[in-house]
Amino acid sequence: MKLSLGNVRLPLSAFDLEVNAELTARRTGIFGPSGAGKTSLLETIAGLRETASGAIYFNETSFTGLPVRMRQIGYVPQDDSLFPNLDVRRNLLYGRPSAANQPAFSFEHVTQFLGIEPLLARDVRQLSRGERQRVTIGRALLSEPRLLLLDEPLTGLDRDLREIILKQLKKLPNEFDLPMLYVTHDRAEAIALCDEVLLIERGKIVGRGAPGEVLRSHISG
Repeated sequence: MKLSLGNVRLPLSAFDLEVNAELTARRTGIFGPSGAGKTSLLETIAGLRETASGAIYFNETSFTGLPVRMRQIGYVPQDDSLFPNLDVRRNLLYGRPSAANQPAFSFEHVTQFLGIEPLLARDVRQLSRGERQRVTIGRALLSEPRLLLLDEPLTGLDRDLREIILKQLKKLPNEFDLPMLYVTHDRAEAIALCDEVLLIERGKIVGRGAPGEVLRSHISG
């Protein structure tokens, strides 16, 4: 995959998000402190925020003026945003394309991979935090995306659950032939999961490369 962010600028309250980069890694981490602009960058790629200038291309598709639904992006926000009036099965199927037929994103494949088959009839209000996160990831996959964006999906989970879901996320890009961008401020997560990491501070990329190298230099700096 190739995600091109060409001189993208988005004014924020405290600074401007300014990114000029071409991303090709299957698992790209976006690392930085709270308030650095990481979530804003994901929202810009997803089409939830409109840039002041610049251009975004995914492979050969221009995202300029392209509606959210046509970008074919799976988005997992910090808040899982499940619908409390729907059970797990109906939450998973919400937003699924009517003509969905890609084998990689079959309902059975997704639910089995995430280990959520036993939850399908459950009320989402009865789910644990970890179960809710897996259902949210499943819903994003069942939208049949070309790119998956995850915004700190392991926040609030205990260590054992974090390890379980982290292992699933590490396998996910190969399992579904799906590149992903992963926002985190946890060094261990970035090193364990990502092929490449972008280090962001106050809306600017200040480091880029292999997670271990970039984050070690950041610590020493």
